[in-house]
Parts: sequence; structure tokens; C-alpha cells
Amino acid sequence: MKKLTALFLLSVILGSIIFGQAPKTTETKTTEAPKPTESGKPEMTAADVEAFLDGIVPAQIAQNDIAGATISVVKDGKLLFAKGYGYSDVKGKKPVSPETTLFRPGSVSKLFTWTAVMQLVEQGKLDLNKDVNEYLDFKIPEAFGKPITLTNILTHTPGFEEQIKDLFTLNQESPNLGEYLKTHIPARIFPPGTVPAYSNYATALAGYIVERVSGKPFNDYIADNIFKPLGMTHSTFAQPLPADFAPNMSNGYQLASDDPKGFENINAFPAGSLSSSAVDMSKFMLAHLLDGKLGDAQILKPETAKLMHSRLFGLDDAAPGMAHGFYEESRNGHRIIGHGGDTMWFHSDLHLVLDAGVGFFISYNSQSRGHSNPREVIWHSFLDRYFPYKIPETPTLETAKQDAQTVAGNYIGSRRAEMSAYRSLAVLSQAQVIANEDGTILFPMLNSPNGKPIVWREVAPMTFQEVDGQDKLIFKPDENGKMQVIMKYPFMTFTKTGTMENGKLLLMIAGLSLGIMALTLILWFVAWIVRRRYGHKLELSPLEWKLRWAVRIVFALNLIFVIALTSFVLYAFSHLEALSDSGTTKLMIIQVIGVIASIGSLVVFYNFVHTWLSKNFQIWGKLQATVFALATIGILWLIYAANLLSFATKY
Repeated sequence: MKKLTALFLLSVILGSIIFGQAPKTTETKTTEAPKPTESGKPEMTAADVEAFLDGIVPAQIAQNDIAGATISVVKDGKLLFAKGYGYSDVKGKKPVSPETTLFRPGSVSKLFTWTAVMQLVEQGKLDLNKDVNEYLDFKIPEAFGKPITLTNILTHTPGFEEQIKDLFTLNQESPNLGEYLKTHIPARIFPPGTVPAYSNYATALAGYIVERVSGKPFNDYIADNIFKPLGMTHSTFAQPLPADFAPNMSNGYQLASDDPKGFENINAFPAGSLSSSAVDMSKFMLAHLLDGKLGDAQILKPETAKLMHSRLFGLDDAAPGMAHGFYEESRNGHRIIGHGGDTMWFHSDLHLVLDAGVGFFISYNSQSRGHSNPREVIWHSFLDRYFPYKIPETPTLETAKQDAQTVAGNYIGSRRAEMSAYRSLAVLSQAQVIANEDGTILFPMLNSPNGKPIVWREVAPMTFQEVDGQDKLIFKPDENGKMQVIMKYPFMTFTKTGTMENGKLLLMIAGLSLGIMALTLILWFVAWIVRRRYGHKLELSPLEWKLRWAVRIVFALNLIFVIALTSFVLYAFSHLEALSDSGTTKLMIIQVIGVIASIGSLVVFYNFVHTWLSKNFQIWGKLQATVFALATIGILWLIYAANLLSFATKY
């Protein structure tokens, strides 16, 4: 952890350099003075929280090119502290207000959807264990012989593949929720209730069920049953923003030094379209910490609130699990529930320390430059200050070296596209477990909040804990006997891949194959120039001339296919309109090239057979034909493993 004194000095110096002056802050707080406790740890007062966060947040903003942040802290049934840092409009130097500036907390919105579900459960209008098809006017296709229930949706275990098409658009009106859901049904790739695989579609489905059962549009239901009772006057799910909300909306940025981005429209809006202020979010946190009641407003019965906060699903008792929508976090000796959220430009977290009556909300309106995770740095520092904790000393097991070798390998995430070409993203970006000589392991997917690699050591059978830290990786077989890694995020898991799906090996083979193809085309051209210069002619039969040309055309098509597909996918994730029907057409055109190249592979294999059977070729010609055939197999392997030629209109 960085020293707070140094961070405070950096916040002043760097803030003045980047912004021309230290970023302005606006706040809501009391003026009580810090009080020492009997244990010597700081007392969580408004003044102490302010001094503590002022020593970190401005430095983060300056160092990491962040435009602004908004934070609220609740304790003992009341708002303890709320403050805005930096700017909601960098160019206009408009400061963030915790009361009125709207941020987009992304998937933190899901907690409102699931609160609405639980309201209808306590009214007897919804049953968490019924087939969701009973509440819909369309049907989720059958699979695995088991229906999907609201329990599955609340725990991210409905078994859907990842759905990214039309998830985000810019500056557009939200589509009809029912029509969106009917036309974007994801494939079911896991039996429900077995594999956590985060799903925005499933949450939107829950929001549509709220709509149908309540008889109100989803936005109206949330406004009438959560926002209005709690006095959340600066909160809305509406897209685009109503005229009276729009002036208070913070700009979103890639980085503060970039131009502001447009308003993000989340089409699966019950899963992430909330716009809210930090003070409004404090009221929602208080309602949950106070068993569903805030002042005269009772949004949940006490027993329903307790049920909602209770554990509902987990892959291992020693790992964090899912409550009824909230997910668990175990840190500094406390069971914490909450949710994170990310849009393209906004990045947020909400945490509830139930046994201490403390809630913490933070949101940034831009990404961070570098590898650090600013919100996690803040949250862990907050816990270490007000809930100090000594990590129990546990010996490293004698089986550490053997077990490290057992778990080493590549792992594919459960949150993935499976039936479309976008499966390539999961295959080619697999998590890796690396065994060290001393029996520790690395899991580069999870670095520390400051971006530094974490070293993990075995403290229990197949359980690795971060050195000098609290997080754990638990390895155990899944229902199919494949090794899986269970980590601090209970809404997804990673399963060890076999050789045919090993992303690292696949990338190496595919890269080598493409390199051979590219080099062949280059040398073909160079050889043609040399032969022309010296008047040399190749002595080939008509068939061999045709094969020579055909093989190189196939290589060119393979290169065009892979380069075009890679370029399209990279473009799509920075230009949201490409993840729509217009983008689907372009993707399919690229895939047609891939189909032609794949069929053309038969020519390469025929050339291999012909060359080895022909007496006109010496050993070097035969070896060349063999290398060509192997390179072609490498690309076909990539196409098969990554599902690159799936002409799917849903993804």
C-alpha cells in the first residue's frame, strides 16, 4: 500500500499540474473531529473519513488521468460522508457534486432489479423456484431437461452464454424490453444451477418479469417502489435522460485528457442503465442495512431483506458465494455483500458491511491510466483503516510443489460466447495458472489493486492464498471431472482446458502457421523477381503450376480472413455500432472468406500428397509441401477451436 502522506502531497502537486489547480471537491459531511478508540485505531467519523479519502482520491485522479469520482459512506443508519472529486465536465471545469451529479453505476443497477423481484416475492406474486417461462409471453427454449428459475437468475447460474450483440448503443432511445429479449435469447450452454456465468440478459429477463407481473413499465415500477419511497430524487433508469435530469449528468471519458464520450444506452436496461448520485445511492444502501426500512419508507420486510442478503449459491463453502443478487466478499474478518458495475466509461462499486452497519459507494467517470484498479485500492485501504485485520499465520503444505504442477495450465472462463465466432475471445484470452519452482503459483488474471503480480501459496489441500493477502484460489473438479478454479468473483469460474482448446498453444501454432503463409507469399514474389532477372524458368507440369498458384491463393485468403476478423473484433469493442445487425453482415462477409479458404485447404493437402508421390520433386520440395500442409492444419485448428466460421446472428 502506498503511504498516505506521499499520496496527499502528490495529489496537490500533480493536481495543480494537470488541472491548472487542485481539482475542486464538493461534499456533504458533518464537522465532528476525529476521535481515537480504545484499540488505537481511527474512529470512523465524517472528519476522519474526509481526511483519509482526501489523502488518496485526488492523487489517484491526478496520477491516473481520471476526470472525477463520487463517494458516499453510510454508518449507523445515517449518511456519514459524501463528496465529489474532480470534474464531471473537464473542459468546463464543472465539479462533481455528491448530491446532484449523476454517474452511471452500471451493473450496480442489478441490485435494484433484484430488490424489485424480492418485493414481488414477499407479495406472493413471484416464486423464486418456478420456471421463468410461466411469467413470460415468449419461451426460453428447453435444454438439459431443467427449467431456468429466478433463483438461477439471482445467482448468475441460468447457464446462458455471454450476450454482447446490441448490449450498448450511443445516444439512442431504449428499445422495447420485451422485443429486445425475444430477439436476443442466448444459447443455453450449462445446466441451470450448476455453473456461475454472469448474464446481463438474465437480469434483463428478471426486469421484464417485474414489468409483466406488476403491470407497470420497469422504469415506472422502480421509480414508484424504490426511488420515491427512499427520496432518491436524482436517480432514473430512463434512457435517454429526462430533460430535468440531463443537466446533472456527468460526462463519461476514456481518460480525462480525452474528449468526452456520448451517453451510453444499455439496451438490456434492467441490468445496467441506472443514473444516480452518490447521496441517492447512500439511501439505497441504508435501506438494505436497516432491514428494508429508511425513515417511514419500508421497501422490503425485515425477513425479506435478511433473506435477500443470505447466501444462496456457492461452489465451495470456503469461497465467496452469491446471495439473492448481491455477491459475497470476505475481507478483514467480515462477510461483505455488494456489487460492482462497469459501463464503457463509468466504473463503480457498492459494498455493505452488514455486521458493522457500514455501506460504501464509489464511482469514477473515466478509466484509469496504467494497471491499477483505483476503486479496489480505495476500498481495501478503507477497510484496513477502519477494520484492521491480522492475517492468520498458516503454514505452506508439503504437497505445494506437486499440487502446483497439478493445477498449472490454461483455463477458459464460464462467462463466454460459445455458439458464435466471438468464442474466439474466450479461447484466445484464457487465464493461466503458472507453477513456480518453490511450489507457489501465479494467476496473472488477478493482480493486486496496484497492478503488481500476486504470488499464491498452498495453505489447505488445493487451496492457494495470496502471499501477505487474504484472497484465495480454490481448485476442485467440476461436475464433468475437469479442474476448475474458484476465486473471489462468485459469478463466474474458470475450467482447465485440454490440448485442443489450450489458448496459449493455439496462439503459438496459429502464429507460426500464419507466419509460414506470409513468408511463403513474400518469398514467392522475391523468387519471381530473381528468376525474371536471371532468366530462369521453373520446370513444372501444368498441374504443378496450378497447384503452386492455388496453394498461395489459399494462403492469401487465410491471411486476409484472420487479419480482417481480428481487425473487426478490435474495432467492434471501441465502436459499439459494430455489435449490431450492421456489424453482423460485415462479420459474415469476412467469414465467407474463411469458408473459401477452409475449402481451399483441400488443395494444400492434395499438393502434399502429389508432391510426395511425384518423382519430379526432391526432398526439399517434399518437406516444403509438408510444412504447407502443417501450417494449414494449424489454421484449421484455430478455426475449429475458436468457432470462427459460425454464422450466428445472435451473439
